[in-house]
Amino acid sequence: MPESSRPEPVIDMRGATATLGSRPVLRGVDLTVRRGEVVALLGANGSGKSTAVRSVIGQVPLTGGTVELFGTPLRRFRRWSRVGYVPQRTTAAAGVPATVREIVESGRLSRSGLRLPGRADRTAVDRAIELVGLADRAKDSVNALSGGQHQRVLIARALAAEPEVLIMDEPMAGVDLASQDVLASTLRRQVADGATVLLVLHELGPLEPLIDRAVVLRDGCVLHDGPPPEAVGQHALPGHDHVHPHSASEPVRTGLLT
Repeated sequence: MPESSRPEPVIDMRGATATLGSRPVLRGVDLTVRRGEVVALLGANGSGKSTAVRSVIGQVPLTGGTVELFGTPLRRFRRWSRVGYVPQRTTAAAGVPATVREIVESGRLSRSGLRLPGRADRTAVDRAIELVGLADRAKDSVNALSGGQHQRVLIARALAAEPEVLIMDEPMAGVDLASQDVLASTLRRQVADGATVLLVLHELGPLEPLIDRAVVLRDGCVLHDGPPPEAVGQHALPGHDHVHPHSASEPVRTGLLT
């Protein structure tokens, strides 16, 4: 397809380098995600996947290279309601005294700011909670939820802002099978509605049918950018390991405000 007729880049990372401490983590990464694409970022532990997506949203500063969101350099980008980010699950905010609805409402702040929420805000929050199958738990404390349900709340919080691009870091890790099915269904609906999605994954799993393109990292470098590994054969992609997520059937304490 000629460049002029291809959808516009939503995320455009060029020659990205980054370090954690004194250790190089990204070594000249190029990553482009175009409008309407679903791109999986794959690789072994320590390959730089999470650092790459955190650099896209400015959480990890680059030491070299550039990032643009919707054609705007990251340092000048301000319209964060266009970007929904789902971080890795964490225990950093265990014990947060909030309900499911309160957490999801916090995701709407990028649109509503400090004004009182209106009908559109309430509708968006209701829809996000419904999408992840937690309408019957909206008034429950997040501390009463299982690990998979926590992940659903994180995704609902991101969806509440009605973003144009959804960036998700290991959304299936440590999630029980029932929640994996709900999350896959939620993503299918977002993709059907035209969402652009960038996913950090250990394995494609139930999301494989949604993936348009896979970018495989190894030691902070792009090893492969094209069809998903299952389509080209694992032997063509040395260094990519399949790590099956652990089940999280029992309740766990996870932070929801990072």
